[in-house]
Amino acid sequence: MAIMRIRTTVDERPGRLASLAAALADGGGNILGLSVQSDADGTVDEFLAEVPASPQRVRAALEAAGGRRVQVVPAAAHELVDEPTRALLLADRVRATPWLLPRLLADLLRADDARWVYGAAVNESGDHMSESGERGIAYGSDHPVDLPDPTLLTVPVGDRRAVRVRRSGLPFTLTEAARAAAFVRLAQPPVEPGCAERIVRLADGAEVTVAPLTPAHREAVNDLHQRCSPESRRFRYFTALPSLPPRVFERLCDRGQGRSLLAGHDGQAVAIASLMFTPDPGVAELAFLVQDHWQGRGLGGALARMLVRQARDLGFAEIKATLLSDNIRMRRLMLSLGATLSYTDDPGVLEARLPIAVPACL
Repeated sequence: MAIMRIRTTVDERPGRLASLAAALADGGGNILGLSVQSDADGTVDEFLAEVPASPQRVRAALEAAGGRRVQVVPAAAHELVDEPTRALLLADRVRATPWLLPRLLADLLRADDARWVYGAAVNESGDHMSESGERGIAYGSDHPVDLPDPTLLTVPVGDRRAVRVRRSGLPFTLTEAARAAAFVRLAQPPVEPGCAERIVRLADGAEVTVAPLTPAHREAVNDLHQRCSPESRRFRYFTALPSLPPRVFERLCDRGQGRSLLAGHDGQAVAIASLMFTPDPGVAELAFLVQDHWQGRGLGGALARMLVRQARDLGFAEIKATLLSDNIRMRRLMLSLGATLSYTDDPGVLEARLPIAVPACL
């Protein structure tokens, strides 16, 4: 029996996967592996199976069982590996040898070819044109319609630079596009925000200087805490903390644990905003302390947008914030960013969740 890689798009209905498995079994097939992927118009079930029948008969059987756009291509015995382990090994290799990114990306996606593209070709990546300028042609109406070629995937790496991957026989899914985007991030150096100060002009014309928090700001931060009202400190720490403990300040300065910004005006710190990494993969936590006189002037929103951009550049998928239910300003701020609020087990505490990942598109 030959080993085949079989893909079919199915509607999300109970029993669809069982029907497909039964159709393969009825034809004498032996399923050796299974994965489920999301795509634009349904779920893609992928089987690695030994089948005695021809690809045409396998395709017909799966279509009769409710499969759509069934693809059957030959596979090799060495493809019978644990996929998470294979991906982790390739991730380790791309971290050690990032210059081999195209080759390793091709290995990850089991593609036929992967190569760098530069300049204007990257800007055209939405068309996913082949090297010869070809596009996929869809028939079924009175006239052919130009469509992107689903066997080409262009993965941005930087400004005017990308890797273009080709795989004949099996179109790329949205899940694979997301995997490719995450894989590319591993080959890139950590994105470090500039250490230079920047000036932010608020809606009322006031200007504040924003810079990354460093150990040199310890006294300025302590002074900020003393000038903030007990209520403002309670909103930030859930207790009216009179001063910031040294261990907490050191954690805020530790770039291995997060990113913090300090806003100043006329030589005084007026706000501190922190984006702290969490044990939950892909999630960072946002928190603010703004001096009372500067609240309601847009400073918190400006700092939040800076940290959201940093979180996205660092590869985070989501930002969360834990806040007291009577913290009206923080509730409004998170809602303005597009977050969703929900109550926790404590009725006096809310949690805001803000998805920030940029979707990878074919």
